[in-house]
Amino acid sequence: MKVGDHVVYVQDGTKGVILEIHGNLYHIIWEDHFSSWELGERLKKMEAHS
Repeated sequence: MKVGDHVVYVQDGTKGVILEIHGNLYHIIWEDHFSSWELGERLKKMEAHS
């Protein structure tokens, strides 16, 4: 995963975008405009649908 990727929080399906990365911590801005730091194993990259 990299900055700008769209991700889903695996526990509740909330969608967000990666703002920055420090090791295995990902700073996410969520669809409700809340932001938080999350562990990589709690996130799943959204695949682009064409």
